[in-house]
Amino acid sequence: MRKVAVIGSGFGGLALAIRLQSAGLDVTLIEKRDKPGGRAYVWHDEGFTFDAGPTVITDPSCLEELFALSGRRLADYVELLPVTPFYRLMWEDGSVFDYSNDDAALNAQIAAMSPADVEGYRRFLTYSEGVFREGYEKLGHEAFLDFGQMVKAAPQLLRYEAYRSVYAMVSRYISDPRLREAFSFHTLLVGGNPFKTSSIYALIHALEKKWGVWFPRGGTHALVRGLLKLFTDLGGQVRMGSGVRTIKAAGERVTGVATDDGWSAAFDAVASNGDVVHTYRDLLGGHPRGVQMGQRLQRRSFSPSLFVTYFGLKRQHAHIPHHSILFGPRYRELLADIYSHGVVAEDFSLYLHHPTATDPALAPEGCSAFYVLSPVPHLGKAPIDWETFAPKYADRILGYLEKRLIPGLRDDLVTMRTFTPQNFATELGAHLGSAFSLEPVLWQSAWFRTHNRDDVLKNLYFVGAGTHPGAGVPGVVGSAKATAKLMIADLG
Repeated sequence: MRKVAVIGSGFGGLALAIRLQSAGLDVTLIEKRDKPGGRAYVWHDEGFTFDAGPTVITDPSCLEELFALSGRRLADYVELLPVTPFYRLMWEDGSVFDYSNDDAALNAQIAAMSPADVEGYRRFLTYSEGVFREGYEKLGHEAFLDFGQMVKAAPQLLRYEAYRSVYAMVSRYISDPRLREAFSFHTLLVGGNPFKTSSIYALIHALEKKWGVWFPRGGTHALVRGLLKLFTDLGGQVRMGSGVRTIKAAGERVTGVATDDGWSAAFDAVASNGDVVHTYRDLLGGHPRGVQMGQRLQRRSFSPSLFVTYFGLKRQHAHIPHHSILFGPRYRELLADIYSHGVVAEDFSLYLHHPTATDPALAPEGCSAFYVLSPVPHLGKAPIDWETFAPKYADRILGYLEKRLIPGLRDDLVTMRTFTPQNFATELGAHLGSAFSLEPVLWQSAWFRTHNRDDVLKNLYFVGAGTHPGAGVPGVVGSAKATAKLMIADLG
């Protein structure tokens, strides 16, 4: 039986390990941290449960498919709860927009803001559905290993004007500035600036409309644990708390891995769910291919980082939905500060996650759990001493929330912690502390992104945000499908 190592147990690594094990390969999943999940880590404090990373499940079918490979059901491992509204969007002028897949309610809200944009939104949705079919259903699970595949895909991508930005395409159909923000902010959830990211990413709107937005009972990490259990039920082996130090290679083949705790083993193939720069530069630093690709990738453009504050409050807040987006006074200018200027601005646009709105069991009785996320420049653009700056920045964010949405927040505070760009770099091995790996711009997409299989080391593979198709739970699970096809074919 062919032996495979999968490095990293994020959603991409788990999905790939499940696919390979389901296909009859002997898979060992190797994870540096004490818990699985990668960015989808979990903390427990004072009776509160805090999911560290992804909170939005938008394509349950891609997860259900992983269980169906072995005749099992997702519902037997984890329960997905619907989230309504998907997001509440709020502006500083007092405008509120509940974004959902209730067409009547959505159209009524659009009409209240800008009657002329009701028809424009209908046309934007049609555009988004077309891009979804071409960009997600047809291309999202296919590996782009040669430029010819890009050429074949180009006519359809050009038909949908992939060279334009998401914001430009939204603006073609919608005139109200607030609604333009409402239908373009999604790229931020995968690390992309809506003013630069290809309009192909407008497919996220149609994806959410098709499947809805879901949250696992027990938190996102309950889904991670369900996937890990599926993998071990299939006979997969797991090494937890065992960081890979080296991917061994000779000639044009990788031969195995060695870990920090002294363990090593030979494998017929190795797949990395780790950061792409870290994998090439550090794990393969003793091989010419690792040196070459590490240097090449470091010249690429990387997504920003995130500053995340997790906090538990000693009272409930029934008026706050599961997901809220709080737009600040600036949109384009703030994003330019983050993506281009390397400035941590005085103003914010924030994403507020309130999981106890859907699952009260994630906090002690009568309490509520939150995390608030602020996009910030990565360490290459803003080399800030986050250890010193984090408490000040967190206090500014909590003060803003207290003034705008949660009166008495700091008086009710039971527990709090932060996760900074420096933590992304040290704890997750993320190059420059980037939260989403390579920036999702057109010239870093599909064939231009890190390939799902290395071009030189023919049994080295990649899965996750840094390879095709990119970040986000559907993206990294899709990358696992693309990579698994290659590996199963290659390994016979």
